[in-house]
Amino acid sequence: MFDLKWIRENPEAFDAGMARRGVPPQAARVAELDARRRALIGENQDLQQRRNAASKQIGAAKSRGEDAAGQIADVAELKQRLQDGEAGEKTVSAEIGELLAGLANIPLDEVPDGLDDTTNQEVRRVGEPRTYDFEPKQHFELGEALGLMDFEAAAAMSGARFVVLKGAMARLERALSAFMLDLQTGENGYTEVSPPFLVRDDAMFGTGQLPKFADDLFRTEDGFWLIPTAEVPLTNLVRGQILDESDLPRRVTAHTPCFRSEAGSAGKDTRGMIRLHQFSKVELVSISRPEDSDAELERMTGCAEEVLKRLDLAYRVMLLSAGDMGFSARKTYDLEVWLPGQNAYREISSCSNCGDFQARRMNARYRRAGEKGTRFVHTLNGSGLAVGRTLVAVVETHQNADGTVTVPEALRPYMGGVELIGPA
Repeated sequence: MFDLKWIRENPEAFDAGMARRGVPPQAARVAELDARRRALIGENQDLQQRRNAASKQIGAAKSRGEDAAGQIADVAELKQRLQDGEAGEKTVSAEIGELLAGLANIPLDEVPDGLDDTTNQEVRRVGEPRTYDFEPKQHFELGEALGLMDFEAAAAMSGARFVVLKGAMARLERALSAFMLDLQTGENGYTEVSPPFLVRDDAMFGTGQLPKFADDLFRTEDGFWLIPTAEVPLTNLVRGQILDESDLPRRVTAHTPCFRSEAGSAGKDTRGMIRLHQFSKVELVSISRPEDSDAELERMTGCAEEVLKRLDLAYRVMLLSAGDMGFSARKTYDLEVWLPGQNAYREISSCSNCGDFQARRMNARYRRAGEKGTRFVHTLNGSGLAVGRTLVAVVETHQNADGTVTVPEALRPYMGGVELIGPA
């Protein structure tokens, strides 16, 4: 959401930000609606004052024993006009809210221009892709040959874009999530949270999934939404709160299942575990002061990178262009891991600074020491990491010529000392 006062005072900057998102100018329409709203507020205040004055006149007339029928009729008319005016104000305010709720966050100046991933900028590469003396296979080829990934069984019970992991592969998934959580909580200062996986409309609205992206979500018959990411419940922990400055930054993490309908992705990654309806992820969320959020984004990205480094996975960091960022983000780094089976880098994490965009939708504020007023916090989120895609990267990167998979040293304590994943 946006500050109406800022839009009024900076219409050209607002439209320039929308243009970078591929959205036509909106400032004039916002200004028109806001002018109508403010005019109605002024008219309603005038009507209320006149109604109060007329009511006092009725009381005075009655105390003098005079006929007050005329004043009573005037008050009734003013009451009706006030009700109509308040209804009009409510309608215009709702129209403004609906318009602004559908507009994505404005990119920061350092974010590259462009409407898709072709204009993303590579920031750095870490690690060299492993070379093989054999043709590396994709993860689903390895997993199925080992008898540890079963896509057919999953499809029989749930349809496409699901998988059943078995034996050592299921344990590898569990090991990855435990390793990630221990790293983020034990070394990087995040507090582990176990949040709900079902949330209401206002939680989804607060982080920007609603109203624009309802088709990408799953909803229960009684009105709950299955979370597409733990960003939703973790960020909403501060919804409607006023935090003390001394409480910031607040850093939380959670391992949760995530549910996405993958609307619009027909034909993309139809085989394997890259794009599933249900997957697990370790999410990182930070709540910070505005002046700290840029540094917090760099820190969060580093926390996510450390997982890849310790698993000996080659990756690159990409600064996303304005049109390729998520709806709520004003700056995003993607981590893309090298997958030898695909001979390509694929996204495994997105770390975003949302500024005060989500905070305004959630009314999440903080109070500076010694100040009476409040300010909106800044919110940040990132994957630390997507567990399924990390499993894919581990299996493909550490595969052997005989189809077995070597377990990275960092994961062996979580695998009961197992060093090699072989056939079931």
